[in-house]
Formats: sequence, structure tokens, C-alpha cells
Amino acid sequence: MHKIEFPDHVMKRVRTRRDRLHIYDRIAGPSTALVVIDLQNIFMLPGAPLEVPFAREIVPNVNRLAAAIRAAGGTVAWVQMTFNGVANAWSAYFQRLAPTLREQVLAELERGTKGHALYSGLDVQPSDIRAEKTRYSAFIQGASDLDRSLKRRGIDTAVVVGTLTNVCCESTARDAMMLNYKTILVSDANATLTDEEHNAALANVLVTFGDVLSTDETIAALAAGRATHAA
Repeated sequence: MHKIEFPDHVMKRVRTRRDRLHIYDRIAGPSTALVVIDLQNIFMLPGAPLEVPFAREIVPNVNRLAAAIRAAGGTVAWVQMTFNGVANAWSAYFQRLAPTLREQVLAELERGTKGHALYSGLDVQPSDIRAEKTRYSAFIQGASDLDRSLKRRGIDTAVVVGTLTNVCCESTARDAMMLNYKTILVSDANATLTDEEHNAALANVLVTFGDVLSTDETIAALAAGRATHAA
């Protein structure tokens, strides 16, 4: 599991901006979605082309959060990176930024392949949403139908988990806030390749785009939200 640390200057800036560290200590379950990003075999399996070893360690926390959000009346959305027919739209990336990845990644992230499939250890239920995205962010215009699906369910809070913290998860969290979702990135239910990259992404979100809570803190906030509604 990643070792989570925030620099003092980040903590000071957050407290100066909002007089408190955490802004979402109560979460309304029915209007909340757990947005699970890219926990697919290409990132999860040992020896896979884009393996993120830390990602296997977060699976129990992702499953705990999914169960808690379902129990609170919320929605779980499993989002899969999908490259069917969109290779030309990624030419700036595959021709210049990462040409050595092109053939393998495009082949492994086509619908129906082993690499595209969700990791077998995930607790996916029939009532959950399944969504495909064609960009790092699930919320950028044209990337997926996730925003429309969540809005139809009255969702206004996005709890983002998955991999990679500093790529698809951070991109999704940033755009979620820009679409006016209350946004939470879960510190111990996201994973990337190093602690440094993980913590930098968490800090970016905490300062500007939302809140950063642990799995336990998120579940406690859901319980507090239920207690407030019951009262």
C-alpha cells in the first residue's frame, strides 16, 4: 500500500483556503457514486503490459467502499478504458509520447480481450453501472456516457478510486469537480507506480479539486450522512 504523506505547505494552503482539512465529513449515500477507474487486467495482473503492483493491494478497500455505498443507497460505476476504433484520436500520444506502447496497448484494451476485462477480485454486482471511456478522464466531453448515467440517478457526489492515481483517476476527479460534482479521491483506494506520484496527485486534488479521504473516513462519512438524514 502506498505511504501517504502531504507536505506542510500543502496542508497550510488547504487550511488557509477553507479553515478545515476535510469538507465532506457527511456524505449523502443516495446521491453518491463510487467511480472505479480502470481496474482492468492490463493494469492488475502480474506481468501485464501496464502492471501497477500497488493496484492489487487496493482491491479489498474498493470492495469495502462498493458495499458501503450500495448499502447507503448509492451507485457503483465500473469504468473501463477502451480503445476500439479510437487509435487515430490518440496519435499525439502514440506517435510522440509513447510510441513503444502503441501496438500492445491498443490490442490489450480492445473490448473482449483479456487485458480489457475487469480484474476477477472485484465485487461487481448486477445493479452496478458499467461504462467504457476512450480518454483518461471519464468525464471529459465525448469520453463516455458516465456523466449522463449518473445525472439520471440524481448523483451529485463522485468518490473516485482505481488506477493510475496520477493519470486517469486524477483526470477524472478534476473533471468531476469541473462538472460540479462534490469530488472525493480516496487515498488508500487509488494506486500508481510510486509513492511520490501518488502523493503529488492526492495533493493536487486536495488543494484545488475536492477532498481526499481514506477508505475508513469515507465509510464513516457515509454513516454520518445516514444518521443526519434519519434525524
